[in-house]
Amino acid sequence: MKQVYLYGMLCIILSFNHGSCDSAIHVGHRVSLAIPLEFISGFIGRAFLMDANLMEPNFRVALSAEATVKGKYSCSLEVFLGDVKVWNSGHYSQFYTSDVCVLELTEDGDLQLKGPKDRVGWRTGTAGQGVERLQILKTGNLVLVDVLNQIKWQSFNFPTDVMLWGQRLDVATRLTSFPRNSTSFYTFEIQHNKIVLYLNSGKLKYSYWEFKPSKNRNITFVELGSKGLELFNDKHKKIAQIASWRIQPLRFLALGNKTGNLGLYFYSPISGKFEASFQALNSTCDLPLACKPYGICTFSNACSCIRLLKKENDKNSADCNEGNPKNFCGGVQVEMLELNGVSSVLRDATKTVNVSKATCASLCLSDCKCLAALYSSGKGSTNLQECFLYRLVAGVKQVDRGSGLSYMVKVPKGIRDGHNKPSVKKWVLIVVGVVDGLVIILVVGGLAYYLIQKRRKSLSGTDNNT
Repeated sequence: MKQVYLYGMLCIILSFNHGSCDSAIHVGHRVSLAIPLEFISGFIGRAFLMDANLMEPNFRVALSAEATVKGKYSCSLEVFLGDVKVWNSGHYSQFYTSDVCVLELTEDGDLQLKGPKDRVGWRTGTAGQGVERLQILKTGNLVLVDVLNQIKWQSFNFPTDVMLWGQRLDVATRLTSFPRNSTSFYTFEIQHNKIVLYLNSGKLKYSYWEFKPSKNRNITFVELGSKGLELFNDKHKKIAQIASWRIQPLRFLALGNKTGNLGLYFYSPISGKFEASFQALNSTCDLPLACKPYGICTFSNACSCIRLLKKENDKNSADCNEGNPKNFCGGVQVEMLELNGVSSVLRDATKTVNVSKATCASLCLSDCKCLAALYSSGKGSTNLQECFLYRLVAGVKQVDRGSGLSYMVKVPKGIRDGHNKPSVKKWVLIVVGVVDGLVIILVVGGLAYYLIQKRRKSLSGTDNNT
């Protein structure tokens, strides 16, 4: 049995093939990656095991040990396209280990990740199925096959946050993106009548972008082609497409970990990088978490805070949620504070139609878990008076006044009373526009400074010539 110990970012040349890694690992093979005894923040150790023997950018398979925010080392099997990670065995459930990270394709055909004392942390469950080797296909699909090249396990069946060219996602499957430093995450989901982007926070789930085929046609699966994301019905007929605007063929679709945006990406030989040819959301303020909770995304794409409980020592705090109430389910007397010129990008909230603004506010007040409400007076494309209730103050953005939208935030009753407390309502309305005002002042001031300096240099040059 072969066994290799590696430390750092190296490539195991299992067989010499034009200077690249082999394209297959056979049963009985075992590779070990050493891990530092002490925790080193930011440490990444990788052993590149295989590649697809294509022109750059190429698919490569790596055994990886990485320091996490939990102060532990994760051990995982990964697939890269160039420098982009497109699949990870630990995407949903990380395997933590110490001392060593081991990959083994056992004699009975089970692919396993192990730690010290052969403790198994991840496996494909393919023992006894006649598996002969692990290999990476030209599509980037990592597969276990038998002697007849029949696939017994494939990474395409376990999508993460990336969808590769040629990969198919059936209805009820999804891509999931996990920001490592947050409790919120995003999902891209395939449903019968639409494809949707969701913000998930605990048990809460709100959509913020969707695409529907025309004529209410049903979706059976989606597939990433070279020219766009294609939607198919149960007869394998294409019924809709999100097209790429570039000539270069698409390589993958990705759900952003930090932003939650959905993009189609191609490889640019000029820049040597992957670039987006389509993005679902083109405005910063349309992103679900463009600002932190209790933050408002302004017209200048900056964030202002809704500070309902303003304290003297948090004037300069970057956390908009600091000082704001987290829970109203304790018998606290409350009222609704209306913010003019503000809306929310979050959809799929609890909705009630044909009600007044006062009734909408009452519905939120009567639910102790409700934190905000959005009321639509019926202006615009719909004549319905709609009330949306939220258990999360997020996705809030500035909109034009007169849009017929009213955003209301729940606050402790009497917060605006008292001689020593400023008017919260007035303060909130001012804070929405204060960042935009500062931007305008800076631009005008900078322009004036430039003109003055230019005038001085002109006068100075005239004096010298004289």
